[in-house]
Amino acid sequence: MNADGSERPSGDTVAAGAQDDWYARFLIEQRLPDTFRRTTELVCKPLAEVAERLRSERGRTIVIGLCGAQGSGKSTIALAVSRILAARGLRAAVLSLDDLYLTRSERERLAIDVHPLLLTRGPPGTHDVDLGVGLLDALSGGGTIALPRFDKARDTRCARADWGVIDGPVDVVLFEGWCVGARPEAAAALDLPCNALEAEQDQDRRWRSYVNDALAGPYRRLFDRIDYQVLLAAPSFEVVHGWRNEQERKLRERLQREGGVGKPMTDADIADFIAHYERLTRHILSQMPSRADWVAPLGVDRTPFPDGAPPDRPSAF
Repeated sequence: MNADGSERPSGDTVAAGAQDDWYARFLIEQRLPDTFRRTTELVCKPLAEVAERLRSERGRTIVIGLCGAQGSGKSTIALAVSRILAARGLRAAVLSLDDLYLTRSERERLAIDVHPLLLTRGPPGTHDVDLGVGLLDALSGGGTIALPRFDKARDTRCARADWGVIDGPVDVVLFEGWCVGARPEAAAALDLPCNALEAEQDQDRRWRSYVNDALAGPYRRLFDRIDYQVLLAAPSFEVVHGWRNEQERKLRERLQREGGVGKPMTDADIADFIAHYERLTRHILSQMPSRADWVAPLGVDRTPFPDGAPPDRPSAF
């Protein structure tokens, strides 16, 4: 069984016909358009090849860092890569930065002790870094590992009984998240607010300084574990609102199908929510491309390499 709870494809899925059957089921299961095949060919399969090669060369668990703005498709890509690796006989786990969020009560305490804006999940400082480091350690060792889940509709961590389970060690960890691998800004860059949220609610820079200090400190222990950094590069920050709206629509549809509880965000809620992410998203888009191991530019519709297929596949070197 995979870390996402799905059954691992049998060995004969590597055959072309069976693999096509598996992929068709995957598109239906994830409610994906047939156009996702381009993402599979240009992003998912090359990433699986890199992960497989690195695992063979280094002889240990490999951590692939997959960074992308909200709604960029990183969770779906990570899941697809894990399925491809499983079909090749490799054990892969998907670890989402979102599932490492502090609980609602923990963030309420931060909002009182540090700054009210820390109640909103997402920016560095609102994750359980120790939990993440411990999970990466466990996934490279033996035994049964419980993978946390965060309920976004309820805005708190799921009960432990609802966590995923996987047996270690795994060959590859696909560590995905909107700021996975991010580095802090220079202190002087924090002087000017980047939007109305910062100008009106963080006039003394306490919130953005806390976020930046978290990246410079505790988050280094987490992100330094990454062996291969990938950036799904949005064309601009401005597209993120539309992408996030689509995510919320899918959440509402899932809750309706499954009879779940919780309160999805309104459009106004989403605009306020992504304002908390704006500074670091813009910083990542300007700073990470020069140091990432591989950059996959996205179009407005999330199509990878909208200006044409990349001349080379990603390198593991």
